[in-house]
Amino acid sequence: MSKKFHSVMLIDDNEIDNLINQKMIEASNIAEHIYTHTGAKSAIEFLKNISKLPDVSMSVLPEVIFLDIDMPLMDGFQFLDEFEKLSDQTRSKCKIVMLTSSINPQDVNKSKKYSYVKKYINKPLSQENLEKLEL
Repeated sequence: MSKKFHSVMLIDDNEIDNLINQKMIEASNIAEHIYTHTGAKSAIEFLKNISKLPDVSMSVLPEVIFLDIDMPLMDGFQFLDEFEKLSDQTRSKCKIVMLTSSINPQDVNKSKKYSYVKKYINKPLSQENLEKLEL
């Protein structure tokens, strides 16, 4: 089976969650490359810098970003606000999946206000979630 995505990105301040989710993605074989960030700030900087390089940006930008909500310094929603400022090309390429342990209905509703948030999944990622991932 060919890979669904060239690259995906995990953004979670919990390194253990990142590792578990990375292993799940590797096992499901859906992505060629997996970028992990333990902070939303570093992830947004990465996306900003990549989008400045038009020749490489489309091949390096992740098609899917798994984004945690509850993080220090910059939470998932602050990341989404910064993501909105990125280029149209970047925003159209990257689909966001909220990956969180939050069961707060307000978080689910708030995430629906962002057009590029395509799904809301509770942690941890499962093979089933990844196999059914249609964005």
